[in-house]
Amino acid sequence: TSADFEDFRPALVANCVFNSFLSYTNIFLNIITVHAIRKTALLPKPLRTLLLSLVATDVGVGLLVQPLYIFTLVSRLKRKRIDCIYDKALSVVINFFCVSSFFNVVTISVDRFLAVHLHLRYQERVTHKRVIAAVISIWLLSAIISSNVFWDPLFIILLVIGLVTITGCLILVVIVYWRIYIVLKRHKSQIEELRIQEVQQRVQNGDLSNFLKLRKSALGTFYACIVFLICYLPSYILSFLFLARLLSSISYYKAWPHTTTLFFLNSSLNPVIYCWKMRSIRRTLMDTMRGIINRFRE
Repeated sequence: TSADFEDFRPALVANCVFNSFLSYTNIFLNIITVHAIRKTALLPKPLRTLLLSLVATDVGVGLLVQPLYIFTLVSRLKRKRIDCIYDKALSVVINFFCVSSFFNVVTISVDRFLAVHLHLRYQERVTHKRVIAAVISIWLLSAIISSNVFWDPLFIILLVIGLVTITGCLILVVIVYWRIYIVLKRHKSQIEELRIQEVQQRVQNGDLSNFLKLRKSALGTFYACIVFLICYLPSYILSFLFLARLLSSISYYKAWPHTTTLFFLNSSLNPVIYCWKMRSIRRTLMDTMRGIINRFRE
């Protein structure tokens, strides 16, 4: 009704303004982060590839998804009828980048677990070619899953499968980071024992240095994962409630802009987390920013 729309109008305006700002910050921060990740020599090649894949999805959100989303919100504000094909295409684009972001985060979590768990065998097992194959698989799988809106007869079945898969991945992430915590705790105890026994200084320093690098990279990806889940879960819960018929269509469409905007916010926060928790990326980024500032001064 008109009364309901007028109540909803301020929320649409707020989401338009906020997403316009986020789109610019997203593109700027993530493009700089891409440059920093590529220039950071200390990052393991598999982790660099996975981070670049995740940042690519973030750039796609700011460059393509958010402008289309803003156009949709403006159309609703003007009460223009949105074409069915356009609405489905928008859903495909949003779902594609959302699903690929999710799978990238899960893959990065598994990669850090393997780095901590396999330790010296990590480079032998997790090769660059295998990581490239995993990244290609992520993007292809995301494309298949996101196109389910065009498969009308199987839409509900595919949606249920998608939600079950996502739930399984969420459980996997929790298990992975719990195992990382256990392994790092054990490594810390072993290093402390080495110190007590006064083993050769060279061995002690090598183990300690390697442990600290693994811990920092694991913590950096852990914080990125936590922020991702905070931004993602409201949208996931909303879809689950709507699918389970525990939420009315009106309530769903009123909440949808807020949960979608929160998800887009994650794409702007990821670069901040990388720079905050990963010292090697932070140093490269600071050097890059100093170079840009010096060029402007000249």
